[in-house]
Amino acid sequence: MKKGRIIKIISNQYTVDTGEQIIECLPRGKFRNQKISPIVGDYVEINPEEKVIEKILERKNYLDRPVVANIDIALIVTSLKKPDLSLTLLDKLLSIVKIKNIEPVICFTKLDLLSKEEKKNYLVLKKEYEQIGYQVLTNQDLRKIKKLIKGKIAVVTGQTGAGKSSLLNRLDQSLNLETNPISEALNRGVHTTRYAAFYKIAQGYIVDTPGFSALDFANITPEILQSSFLEFNRYRCGFTNCTHDKENKCLVKEAVNNGKIMMTRYQNYLKFLGEVYENNRKLFK
Repeated sequence: MKKGRIIKIISNQYTVDTGEQIIECLPRGKFRNQKISPIVGDYVEINPEEKVIEKILERKNYLDRPVVANIDIALIVTSLKKPDLSLTLLDKLLSIVKIKNIEPVICFTKLDLLSKEEKKNYLVLKKEYEQIGYQVLTNQDLRKIKKLIKGKIAVVTGQTGAGKSSLLNRLDQSLNLETNPISEALNRGVHTTRYAAFYKIAQGYIVDTPGFSALDFANITPEILQSSFLEFNRYRCGFTNCTHDKENKCLVKEAVNNGKIMMTRYQNYLKFLGEVYENNRKLFK
């Protein structure tokens, strides 16, 4: 047996990097019976002679969408324009990544499309997220990104058309990944990445993933959601089980009203809390 990591999946063909060689494998049928599937990023044991995956090793974390495992960093690529900035999607990704115990890093793109006034607003926004505790980069910060991923596994994720594949091409010009302009009519991107795959860049791995526009908080409790909003953790309400929603004398709501917590962040939290309640209602119906 040999150990390796799945670095690409196309259909039922699994590309495994053992550190010594790259082997194209098929999974054993037992995985189907066990109702589990190997995913990109999995550490596996393979039979190199038969070229089959025998065992999936324990995961330290994984994402459902994009489907990828054992990630150190999530580079959340976020367009400021064309497609328009979506703080709801950004905050949702930040929460989900935190819940999955992955370090989130914000990477804004398309600054060159902003007007002078829009650039001023961007700088304010950047500072606000940095004050929360997030690392904020742009797609111009190539050296910083390379330093960040050295020796680590990073997933590149975010809205379709935000420039994920373009960023990877800039990090390593030999990749030559397909890119397409966004749809002007729909104000969103056209899918170019059709499968998740690992690329070795700057002595680390980056995972490019298919774009997506829908996420949910499946199997998440209100308490877990609250903890994923880093700025909320600075405030301890005077009573237990405060959801920071309809309760009186909530310190988080006071902080929002006093401008210490971003209003957009709090509004998005309430949206996500509603999703959590709805998911739980369906689960126990």
